Amino acid sequence: MNMWRRLLLAVICGVAVASIYAAQPVLEPMGRDLGVSAELAGWIVATSQFGYLAGLLLLVPLGDVVDRRRLIAVHLAITAVGMVLTASASAAWVAFVGLATAGVFAVVVQTTVAYAASVSPPAERGRNIGVVTSGVVVGILGARVVTGGLAEVWGWRSVYAVLAVLSLALAALVLVLLPSEERTRPTASYRQVVASLGGLFGERLVLTRGLIAFFLFASFGTLWSGLSLPLADSPWHLSESQIGLFGIAGLAGALGAARAGRWADAGRATPVTGFALALLIASWAAIAQLPWTLWLLIVGIVVLDFAVQAVHVSNQHLLTAAHPDRVSSVIGGYMVFYSLGSALGAAATTAVFTSYGWAGSSILGAAFAACGLAVWATDRRLRRADTHQAPEQAPGRAQEQTHGTDKTDRADKAGQAMESPKVL
Repeated sequence: MNMWRRLLLAVICGVAVASIYAAQPVLEPMGRDLGVSAELAGWIVATSQFGYLAGLLLLVPLGDVVDRRRLIAVHLAITAVGMVLTASASAAWVAFVGLATAGVFAVVVQTTVAYAASVSPPAERGRNIGVVTSGVVVGILGARVVTGGLAEVWGWRSVYAVLAVLSLALAALVLVLLPSEERTRPTASYRQVVASLGGLFGERLVLTRGLIAFFLFASFGTLWSGLSLPLADSPWHLSESQIGLFGIAGLAGALGAARAGRWADAGRATPVTGFALALLIASWAAIAQLPWTLWLLIVGIVVLDFAVQAVHVSNQHLLTAAHPDRVSSVIGGYMVFYSLGSALGAAATTAVFTSYGWAGSSILGAAFAACGLAVWATDRRLRRADTHQAPEQAPGRAQEQTHGTDKTDRADKAGQAMESPKVL
């Protein structure tokens, strides 16, 4: 995992996730050209999102059964097919088929993160996950800026044509530049791996980190799905291209993902999560000042995106370290919470803004962040209680009660232990 391979994996994540969000800035011309009414235009984005959710459950677990390097290349190639269908669509149903196809196979993002985690030495896992994950945020936020420019010059179809070319080129580079994983022959079939997802959802570490991600990305979605409404309204009256430029502020905050990965490698994933969630709550105090100043809004966006990435990278580090033999499945299950949280934030922010203005949306975003912090604090308190009670229990009972705690502790200390002279 040298610098160029990390960069390639980050670009793959950025292009794949951009295929889901590319329609947001061009909904109006896209819907008009395809004959989709304004009331139904939201389904252009929703189709990709639902496809993505299906892919998380059905395709990501494949990474625990087959070679992830080849799987990444195949998924990118099929994503390109979906983009071509969308770009060349003369009827709405053809575009919807293309968007759904691209959405399903855009889960190549999670397979890419799982690949990065599996080929990384334990002491560098967090760093590599952080760099690769930063590509996701660059894709989400950068799509808002680049898509608008392409559509303005060559039309909305050019956006999907460019994404198709990039996806095919990346598929070829994956096969040429990335090494195969060194892994043992899988002992479970694809059907068994998918069926075992239910057991992961019942595990305390996965459930806790999943709930944190749910509230984390609900807060994230509250900002980015609702931001254009007050900026287009008085007193700012900004154009779509001007609103898209605020994505640059989000990109600056996303650069902190790599730093968060280094903290996770040092065994500080759990405290970093708590600090970042508190920082997320504080960011909304600055974001709430949007009706009066844009400078504080920009500061709030940078802080919010940094906090979101710090928690997201820490979550994935802990989960992949606790399940090294099921990296793809655990990331796929975790990202289900991500998708549901993002959808909740997007749906809730527009309704709240309509009734209570940007102050109401800001309170909503801060409330989601506070819920995530409450989940983190409750889990930390329970783990401490389990640790204190364990010596008083019978050995078998103590082992049963502290099973989830031990996994969290092992994951949180993985990078720290690798650097210990005693271990070396």
